[in-house]
Amino acid sequence: MLNLIKKNYQYLFIFFVWVIFAAPYLFFGKVPYPSTYQVNHFAPWSSYPQYWGPVKNEAMPDVIDQIYPWRYLTINSLKTGQIPFWNPYNFSGNPHLANFQSAVLSPLNILFFILPFVDGWSLTVLLAPLLAGCFTYFFVRSLKVSQLGALISAISFMFCGFITVWMAYGTLSLAIAFLPLALFGIEKWFGSKKFWALLVLGFSIPLSLFSGHFQTSLYFLLFVFVYMLFKVFASDTKKLAVPIFMSFIFGILISFPQLLPSAEFYENSVRSQSYNTGGGITWWHLVTVFSPDFFGNPVTRNDWMGNYAEWANFVGIVPFALLFFSLFSFKKNLAVRFFIVAVALSTLLAIDTPLQAVIGKLQIPVLSTSNPTRIIVLESFALAVLAGFGYENLIEFIQKRKRKNLLIGFIPSLFVILIVWIGILFLKLPSVDAFLIAKRNMILPTILFSVFVFTIFLGIYLRSKKIILKCVIVAILLIVSYDSLRFVQKWMPFDPRHLVFPDNPVITGIKNNIEFGRIFGNLGTQVESYYGFPSIEGYDPLYIGKYGQFIRYGVNNEFLEGERSVVRLAKFEPEAQRVLDTLGVVLIFHPLGDTNQSWAFPVWSRDGYQEIYRDEKFALYKNSTAFPRVAFFNQAEVVKNSKEILSKFYSSSFDYRNTVLLEEVPNVSLNKNTKGEARIVSYTPNKISIHTKADGDSILFLADNYYPGWKAYVDGVETKILRANYTFRAIVVPEGEHDVVFTYFPESFRLGILGAIIGLIGLVVLAFKIKK
Repeated sequence: MLNLIKKNYQYLFIFFVWVIFAAPYLFFGKVPYPSTYQVNHFAPWSSYPQYWGPVKNEAMPDVIDQIYPWRYLTINSLKTGQIPFWNPYNFSGNPHLANFQSAVLSPLNILFFILPFVDGWSLTVLLAPLLAGCFTYFFVRSLKVSQLGALISAISFMFCGFITVWMAYGTLSLAIAFLPLALFGIEKWFGSKKFWALLVLGFSIPLSLFSGHFQTSLYFLLFVFVYMLFKVFASDTKKLAVPIFMSFIFGILISFPQLLPSAEFYENSVRSQSYNTGGGITWWHLVTVFSPDFFGNPVTRNDWMGNYAEWANFVGIVPFALLFFSLFSFKKNLAVRFFIVAVALSTLLAIDTPLQAVIGKLQIPVLSTSNPTRIIVLESFALAVLAGFGYENLIEFIQKRKRKNLLIGFIPSLFVILIVWIGILFLKLPSVDAFLIAKRNMILPTILFSVFVFTIFLGIYLRSKKIILKCVIVAILLIVSYDSLRFVQKWMPFDPRHLVFPDNPVITGIKNNIEFGRIFGNLGTQVESYYGFPSIEGYDPLYIGKYGQFIRYGVNNEFLEGERSVVRLAKFEPEAQRVLDTLGVVLIFHPLGDTNQSWAFPVWSRDGYQEIYRDEKFALYKNSTAFPRVAFFNQAEVVKNSKEILSKFYSSSFDYRNTVLLEEVPNVSLNKNTKGEARIVSYTPNKISIHTKADGDSILFLADNYYPGWKAYVDGVETKILRANYTFRAIVVPEGEHDVVFTYFPESFRLGILGAIIGLIGLVVLAFKIKK
């Protein structure tokens, strides 16, 4: 048993550090989800007088608004045997699988079938740093770094700034965790020519791309591709290039079921036209690489600079110091050169320079439309790897008593720390509070650096005793681990599990009254997505662009592009009622405290609204003039110009209750005296069944977004879907009684499956051929 521990102590150490971090979940029943933040700040829970407890971290609203409810929708659909291609609860219908952050295809979703949902979520979140640490260890060891050097790299990366601040999302951190695994596969291929190395690389690509954040995975792909080029040019055997590039291509093909629908959605979304021309990290903020709270922390409510999560680049004071020791290997070690260049380039791309504007103006898909600062994760990874090399040189200098080299190695980090202290003490910071925050948060990094330096020089003078050198090594590991753990434990919330979407009376009231209609009010997408309440609004930059234009036209009766991250109805405009009616909004959610307030929809003073629920905090009103989600029209007007359609629909003279606007002439003869009725039989994300009955040919209008991939059938025979009222669906239904079915199975996903099959077969054949 002791021999087994000795052989595997490095893995046990990584696991031990992870267990310390995950202890609140593993031993105390808490979950890595900001539940106290949810119930204290999000409707409807925040309005009830119950004391929920203090909030630790208020800097991750998207976990509550988007990621957790979307994953809940994903798992519930998968458990019913449906792939959740569509989200019917936000934006009047929106692609779901095509939205990367839904992580529909993540292999870790299997956890949700084994464990209760909140535990599946917890392990998905917590596995990211563990996987990142283990994979980094594998990779750095493959670079011929010692076990202890690789351990320092692993601990540094597994709790670096990016992985820590985005861990609770269960997507970004996991997407980058597979980067060192892919590099390990490349390194092993060029080092040993083993067939399994090609499999490691090939499968690491979909593992990242299925994790739920395309921007992060794009950085992953770029880094992997550049590293492959580096290895090809550094290798004496150029014929090794073909298999490794084929493995890379096959890995991308395997990812096509996610990539193709997402590319289609991106082109149809408002995000594709929203370019960033700035927003980089200010250069002085790089001090957070070793002093993460120099500018404060949202957890302690003293973040005076802002952008804490977006600009997080922490790796720790020891890895930062070891960076300069790695420079001693610059000439003789190609890998060190590569990662030093990687640090320089990733930092240059992340900080605020004119380069940000150039990239934005180039209008490169994803890169030009995303926050540029997140590429800083590549800097963190490269620094962590270099720390392993730096450790090797440091130990060599200790063993050989090269005091001069030690002094030269420590001078740059000492100089940086002194410059920072001079800046704190002699430069004028924005306020006294900023001065105190910066000063206080530089003390611990300075102490840790001092202890580190003292330990190293103590090791030199007592080198004759082997136990001393071992103590020095242990001390370095402990400093690195402590620095990382105190950072991640400060940031990550572990909150009571019973506060994760707790039961609430008004939620029950909505369930009992919404039927197949929609809800409107200051409720929030977290409630709508999680509980399955269809809404006309939504929060995410990935939504159908034409829908954003439709909703925003009502602001001033003029054409406007959709907002970048949100769809909000101009509730005070006179034509808001026609939108609510047309889109089947049957319920208005109204906090009683908002009555007579200027920011609330004035449901209390409008005709056609009946109160159907009330408790001490909320009321629900029924909109008696709302259309059903499916409605017959026996009058249609064809308008081929898109902007004219919006102008017509929002015109006060347009009879929206009896006339539907179409972009093409329907193949039907309409009679305004035709009468009929339509009833939804069943409604699931990918399939809507409707029973119709009419005494003449009619137009059946469905108040759900028009989008490629939807098909309609009348009595089993496919019929054309018409774009109606600018962005919704309609079909021609003949006289009589019929069963109508709308189904969604995007062609992009079919092609993606074909690509995945080709990729899988290609990767297996390639590996088998190499093995032979």
